[in-house]
Amino acid sequence: MLNIEPIPAFNDNYIWLVTRPGESGAFVVDPGDAAVVEAALAARQLQLAGILITHHHFDHVGGVLQLRETHDPVVYGPFNPAIEGVDVRVAAGDQVEVLGAAFEVMEVPGHTLDHIAYFARSDDSAQDSPVLFCGDTLFAAGCGRLFEGTPAMMHASLQALVALPADTRVYCAHEYTLANLAFAEAVEPENAELAERLRQARATREQGEPTVPSTLSLELDTNPFVRCQQPAVLDSLRSQGKLQGTDAEAVFAAVRGWKDNF
Repeated sequence: MLNIEPIPAFNDNYIWLVTRPGESGAFVVDPGDAAVVEAALAARQLQLAGILITHHHFDHVGGVLQLRETHDPVVYGPFNPAIEGVDVRVAAGDQVEVLGAAFEVMEVPGHTLDHIAYFARSDDSAQDSPVLFCGDTLFAAGCGRLFEGTPAMMHASLQALVALPADTRVYCAHEYTLANLAFAEAVEPENAELAERLRQARATREQGEPTVPSTLSLELDTNPFVRCQQPAVLDSLRSQGKLQGTDAEAVFAAVRGWKDNF
């Protein structure tokens, strides 16, 4: 079974450390900071075998070159020449082997045009549930800002992700959960599952623990960006004077615009 644990970085990033019990090899996902990765590897006496990159932003790739120089891992990333140090460029449908587990590559543009995600089914990952590394596309109770893509792109990417098995564990790259839940509560103030998630998330953060990973089933119940056809979401947008159309893409664009100025 894979062990997946967060390495906190910067103010609110998570670099994911992937290992197998009893083995010395490790992968990391989106290492924006080499120093914290080096510290985690040293503390656990691990050797860095590979790196997965989801997109080109510096807080996800800033440590890659230094880690390559020190450990010579195999680096997987999207077809974006701006990302230095990638050994294997991957695209939708490709597979990456991570410590014996097969991860499928998905293209999920929106936050950036080059954004990809890595998904392993439960039988492929030797996990009790499937695993998704989704970078800055899907967050706990939120989604990434649209720096390069369009609302239609991001909506399609999110729909592709939430179509995966509901028990998929969602390993996103930031601790944005409380802020996202505050916005989600404004969109759906009567959502009981959302209220309970917010209560639990506050308690978790008070203990200094990460609120992620999430699950896709929890996102489907509480994340307004994947609930664009729920009547409560539509009603909130109408009451705010923000609803410009009722098709899913237009609703998503309205929710994203609301959150950008929340």
